[in-house]
Amino acid sequence: MQLVELDVSRNDIIEIPETISYCKALQVADFSGNPLTRLPESFSELQNLTCLSINDISLQILPENIGKLSNLVSLELRENLLTYLPESLSLLHRLEELDLGNNEIYNLPETIGCLVSLKNLWLDGNQLAELPAEIGSMKSLLCLDVSENKLEHLPEEIGGLVSLTDLLVSQNLIDALPEGIGKLRRLSILKADQNRLAQLPESIGNCESLTELILTENQLQSVPRSIGKLKRLSNFNCDRNRLASLPKEIGGCSSLNVFCVRENRLTRIPSEISQASELHVFDVSGNRLLHLPISLTALRLKALWLSENQSQPLLTFQNDIDPESGEKVLTCVLLPQQPLEPDSKGSDNLARCGALESLVNDMVDDTWDDKATKRISAIHFLDDDDEDDEKGRLMRQATPHPGELKSMKKAVENLRNDLNAAKALDSNKNEVNNTTVTTSV
Repeated sequence: MQLVELDVSRNDIIEIPETISYCKALQVADFSGNPLTRLPESFSELQNLTCLSINDISLQILPENIGKLSNLVSLELRENLLTYLPESLSLLHRLEELDLGNNEIYNLPETIGCLVSLKNLWLDGNQLAELPAEIGSMKSLLCLDVSENKLEHLPEEIGGLVSLTDLLVSQNLIDALPEGIGKLRRLSILKADQNRLAQLPESIGNCESLTELILTENQLQSVPRSIGKLKRLSNFNCDRNRLASLPKEIGGCSSLNVFCVRENRLTRIPSEISQASELHVFDVSGNRLLHLPISLTALRLKALWLSENQSQPLLTFQNDIDPESGEKVLTCVLLPQQPLEPDSKGSDNLARCGALESLVNDMVDDTWDDKATKRISAIHFLDDDDEDDEKGRLMRQATPHPGELKSMKKAVENLRNDLNAAKALDSNKNEVNNTTVTTSV
């Protein structure tokens, strides 16, 4: 009866006895990973319970009397079979952590907004199609994870989460973020990758604390000019979208450290990018760039990716003149960018260029130069007429990935060692044979 903490997780317990109610002093209980299907009715008598973990026990129904655990601070229900939440859950006014990830919950009760002390709410991996407007009442909420659901939109009231620092909405069906998101002045991390976003609201620039913005695999065609107001933004990933241009205001992101816009439709990079003086990693591979701005040399870049199969993070650039504008630009062997064409055998020839695959599949519009797409990196030599044509040209093959280079180097070293060992063995045999011959003579 003086027991304060009980951990019987990861066993084969099939039932919790009703006599658990005698443990009046119990504060922490963990029953996770057992073949349980229900909780005893007497559970509600554990008035001193503050932390309850019942993850992965195939629980289908959360008892209505769960609301009587008035001192509960942390409730973990991850990886169960819950389809709905009881209304009494709203009575847990001291609850700070609620983990409902990886269940089968289809909707949240409107009373969820009554959890005014809640700081962390995990709802990832469920079947949610919408969030109630009342969720905006959680003024203390720091982290909201609703990734891997079926959300098509977020309520405008989400702007009421004034304390929110982490908003995770990845892998949903969201086509637009609400303007109210600009009210989240403390928001530090926004992950909205793998959705259907066609545009970002101008109000995104008001999220002044944003440090990480992940928008990979959406349908964005542009980035709002207000993006330049995000002075603390450090990591910006907008890979695999439909961006045709970048606003010059992007240079205002003075803390930008990693900027990835791989596999888009960019034809130029604004020269103002050089104002982002902290930029170290810039990934523009899989686009349609003809050249780079000369201002890029002002940055202390550690990696500039123009192609997925680059052998090194930085290349040697040469100055050139843009024939259209007459301005000085940078170019190299990988510029202008171009897609790889399927070879004559029908294979896509993208073994080491997977990042360009979606770009190649989308190359049906007329914005790309036909001459560039038909260019073949081959060097021809004069030779006799009776020789095979394949012997008269030198093809430029894809540069191996650094990991492949290491494997190739190791294989060559092993081969060299084997050859040296074989030569040494042959040398020893020859010495023995010579000695035998001399003795015989």
